[in-house]
Amino acid sequence: MKRFYLIGFTLLLAFDTLNLLCFKAAGAHALPLEMSTAWLARVFSHPWVYGAIAGYIGAFVTWMSLLKHAPIGPAFAASHLEVVTAMALSWWVFAEPVTTTQVLGALVIVAGIVCLAFAEGGEETAPTNQARPCSTSVKATLSRR
Repeated sequence: MKRFYLIGFTLLLAFDTLNLLCFKAAGAHALPLEMSTAWLARVFSHPWVYGAIAGYIGAFVTWMSLLKHAPIGPAFAASHLEVVTAMALSWWVFAEPVTTTQVLGALVIVAGIVCLAFAEGGEETAPTNQARPCSTSVKATLSRR
């Protein structure tokens, strides 16, 4: 199952990062902004828009598959790693400046995700007094009546 998570979150990260970088590139070609059919034709004539759409669709499908199996806390946190990868790739691809504050923020995001992952892993091994699932307790209540 850990391999599924690793592959799934890597795919999600790749699709989300693709989406963000393609929107950035498409936005650079879409200027000046105007509400006209000529502007729409200019936007949709660049392949970056289609990369962004593919990134959105891929991320959606991957996210839905992950939510079926992954614990929601770490999954939701890990889904935001694209902020870190987009920042790093924007620096490399688009020569955008990266400040010390942004790097520290990225480290905090990664540290938070690591903490959530370790906390979730620790809960699996620690004995807990878990309540019965809702459907089981509802069935038991209905059978007593």
